[in-house]
Formats: sequence, structure tokens, C-alpha cells
Amino acid sequence: MIIGVSGIQGDFREHKWMIEKLGHESYVVRTPEDLEKVDGLIIPGGESTTMIRIMKRIGLFEKLKEKILNGLPVYGTCAGLIVLAKEIENYPQESLGVIDIKVMRNAYGRQVDSFDEMVEIKGFNKPFKAIFIRAPRVDGWGPEVDVLSTLDNHPIMLRQKNVLVTSFHPELTDDTRVHEYFIKMVEEYRK
Repeated sequence: MIIGVSGIQGDFREHKWMIEKLGHESYVVRTPEDLEKVDGLIIPGGESTTMIRIMKRIGLFEKLKEKILNGLPVYGTCAGLIVLAKEIENYPQESLGVIDIKVMRNAYGRQVDSFDEMVEIKGFNKPFKAIFIRAPRVDGWGPEVDVLSTLDNHPIMLRQKNVLVTSFHPELTDDTRVHEYFIKMVEEYRK
């Protein structure tokens, strides 16, 4: 099993290390052809408009959307959440629209407002340290979306079928549980 990490822009190295720490092979995805080599994909934090612009320029945007709609498990953190969201309410930009959520970019403040918070996550036996850096806030979600964690009554971890998203950065902690959750999604997909 190979877990891809989008290497177009953002903190992809940290996700790669997390996957490898869990004993799985990782692969940095930079082209549409690279998608054929992976069983699941992580879209990291970074700058969502830059990610989308590059994805479109290299032909990855439509190919990735097609793969996700056909079942490829994908996990987006922070900017990755924005890239996957159906609607971005405070900034006009295109997105893949593969998870039925409405998000507000940078809703938790600027870089200097970064913070961490211990949060409860459905199915986890103890709290998880969630790190928020210019994080998006989910302000709406559809009926098929499962809210797995919240902060101040706003979802911060959600899943809709084969799409998982977090507003926070689990790759910046030593806690592997969110990545383990995603790996289980990929294993289910491969069956």
C-alpha cells in the first residue's frame, strides 16, 4: 500500500514522515500520472489558491477530482480542507468540491494567532493535540458529512465517504492517530 502526499506546495514532508513512521510507503505526488501509483492521497496545509493554481496548470486538478469521485481516499489538512471543500465563503476561488462543507479561510486568525488545543475525536480513547495555523473554519456541512471533532461548536475534523478533512495539523505532533485513521480508510478502499 502506497500513501501519496501532494508535493505541489505546503508541508508535505511532515505527512510523508508520519506515514513512514507508521511503517507504510509514501510517495510524493507532483503529476497526474503519479496518482496512478498511490492508494490514497494527503493534501497538506499550505496556501490553497497556490495549490489549486498549480494543480490546474499541470493537469492534476481534474484528474484528482475524477479519482476522488471514483473512490480514491483523500485527506486534506488545513489548506487541503479548503481545496477539497464544496464552498469557500469568504474568498472567491475554485475548489475540488468533493466534500459537502462550507468553509471560511483563515477564520482562526493570522499566523501569529496560531494555537493548539486538546480536542476529543470520535473513536479516539484520549484527547488529541490539535495545532491550528491560519486555520479554516467549517461553517456548514451536508447531511452525508460525519463530524468527528469540534472546537467551539465548529467542526474541525469531518468525513464524507472517502474524504477526510481537518482544520488542524496532526502532522506537526508525535500523535499518529489521525494518520492511522486515514490509513484504515485506504485499507478499506483497497478491499
